[in-house]
Amino acid sequence: MKNLVEGFTKQLQEALDIAHKAVLTKKNNIQNIVVTGLGGSGIGGTILSELVQTECPVPIIVNKDYFLPDFVNSNSLVIISSYSGNTEETLSAMKQAIDKNAQIVCVTSGGEVQAIAEKYKYDTIIIPGGHPPRSCLGYSLVQLFKIIQFNGFVKTDLLNQVQSTISFLDAEREAIKVEASIIAKKLLHKIPVIYSLGSCEGTAVRFRQQINENSKMLCWHHTLPEMNHNELVGWTEKNDSLAVVTFRTSFDYSRTIKRYEICKELFAKYSHSVTDIMAKGNSKVEQFFYLINIGDWISCYIADLKNIDAIEVNVITNLKNELAKLN
Repeated sequence: MKNLVEGFTKQLQEALDIAHKAVLTKKNNIQNIVVTGLGGSGIGGTILSELVQTECPVPIIVNKDYFLPDFVNSNSLVIISSYSGNTEETLSAMKQAIDKNAQIVCVTSGGEVQAIAEKYKYDTIIIPGGHPPRSCLGYSLVQLFKIIQFNGFVKTDLLNQVQSTISFLDAEREAIKVEASIIAKKLLHKIPVIYSLGSCEGTAVRFRQQINENSKMLCWHHTLPEMNHNELVGWTEKNDSLAVVTFRTSFDYSRTIKRYEICKELFAKYSHSVTDIMAKGNSKVEQFFYLINIGDWISCYIADLKNIDAIEVNVITNLKNELAKLN
């Protein structure tokens, strides 16, 4: 897994090359966008929706279930995101999108999604297969940028910002690895409590998922200001098994920052440690990818400290095998 994380910027460059060569058709009269996918294929939709929420004129909904929302119709752009092309929940949602006559674009490495897309002649962007889906976020997320940008839903040149992000992350690589290694030691044998300050919840969700799959650990995440209205009340007693990690950007709202500064004293009082990870970069895209990359490194370093295989996900494989018996 560390080799895959080490090659993140190369993946982004390859993803850009794929995006620039992708042949798409303009969609018409779109009133809403639904990105349907799960796990490593679904988190890109969450991150996309946050990155463009201040300029996209139509809502972006991320669907992580077997069923699409009832509002989906012929004026919906449904993006089918399945790395393997065989995710059963996504295939179920894809069949519903077809029944609802939605305008469909697919991002996949192959499988049943590609076969269905070829049958119905849907726009499809093929990305390289053969890796754990969670290690290929760069491939899929850049294609989401391409689809949104191509169809005129954003004025920002997202693909150009990805290009600048590659140089930026290459320059920051060693510093990111050093900081990630230090943080990993703080989180070893702890339960990470991950908070974001509103503007980048998708990156915190991504970090949670990487801790789950790569580090084989339970953790949870929440976001400010929402947690100020519920979870904050749970901080009432000392628990040294908890270690707080915050994901922050320069785009965090001033009132939310003040909320966190007040809460931080409480977290420090009742947990083992509080670690702030401040994103670097000149744009939201750079800062989001910075947080994604450092989170990936932290999860891998924890796996190293535990002397475990970051790639294996046997429990998920077993679940899929059991479900296959029901078909």
